[in-house]
Amino acid sequence: MMATVVFAELATPVGQFALAVTEDGLAASGWGSRARLSERLGLPEVHDPARTASAVAELDAYFAGDLRVFETPIDWRLTSGSRRQVLTALHRVPYGTAVTYGELAGLSGSQVPARGIGSIMGSNPIPIVVPCHRVVAGTGLGGFSGGEGVETKRWLLTHEGYLQPTLLDL
Repeated sequence: MMATVVFAELATPVGQFALAVTEDGLAASGWGSRARLSERLGLPEVHDPARTASAVAELDAYFAGDLRVFETPIDWRLTSGSRRQVLTALHRVPYGTAVTYGELAGLSGSQVPARGIGSIMGSNPIPIVVPCHRVVAGTGLGGFSGGEGVETKRWLLTHEGYLQPTLLDL
C-alpha cells in the first residue's frame, strides 16, 4: 500500500498551525499553511478528516489547558539516526518541565554534543507534540524557530506552568 497524507489546519493562541498525518501517525506539524509540510513529505494527499481528528482534538485540548500528554502516534519518517534518537528522548520530556541542551544530549544517549542539539531542535518536524520548546539554554530560554520565535516559546512554557506569567500576560 502506498503511503498517503492528510492535512489539517487549526487556529491556536500561538498562530495558525498545520498537521500532516500518514497511516502511521503524525509525521509533521508547524506554523503557517500546509504547503511547507506537503513539500517536506512528498506524499499524495487524500481527503480523510477522521485520520486527523484525534491529533486536532489533542492540540485543541492542549491549548485549552486540558491535556498534558499527547497520545497521538508519531510517524518518525522525517528523522533518522542520532537526530531521531534525540527527538525520541525529547518526546519523553514531561509537560511543565524543561531540559537544557546538554541535559537532552545526555538523555538521548547519542553522541550529539550540546551545541548540536540546538540544530536538531530547529529542524524538529513535529513541534509542540515533540516539545522542542521545552529545551532551554543554561543561561536563559535559548532560541526558537517556530511561530513568532522566542515569544512563542515563552508563551508555551508559561502555558505549561514552567515559567511564571509576566504583567504582559495578565
